[in-house]
Amino acid sequence: MSESLNWLSVPEFADALSVEPAQVRDMLRQRDIVAVRRGENNALHIPAEFLIYTEGSRTRVIPTLPGTLTQLSDARLTDDEMIEWLSTDLDELGTTPLDALREGKRAPVRRAAQSLG
Repeated sequence: MSESLNWLSVPEFADALSVEPAQVRDMLRQRDIVAVRRGENNALHIPAEFLIYTEGSRTRVIPTLPGTLTQLSDARLTDDEMIEWLSTDLDELGTTPLDALREGKRAPVRRAAQSLG
């Protein structure tokens, strides 16, 4: 698992979004975001890089992330593998898929993901 990521617990992720932890757990159930178990307590952690800061310092999940996760899931990647793929530099993108999504480059990321299936 990529150690270059900044990891947030469910409560920390909820704080960043200014929502209740139950809403983050709903997002996990709906597969809008994914998490992995880490640390001494084997608690769920979510990459902070899934968040984007917008006008007025409002924080939200990258809008194109849920659809990309669906595509990666369709390619039969596990949650760990999805996070690893999203955080690995890809030659065809010149950056990580997460950074490309943050820059609004959904189509190139989805094309790269298609090659997995």
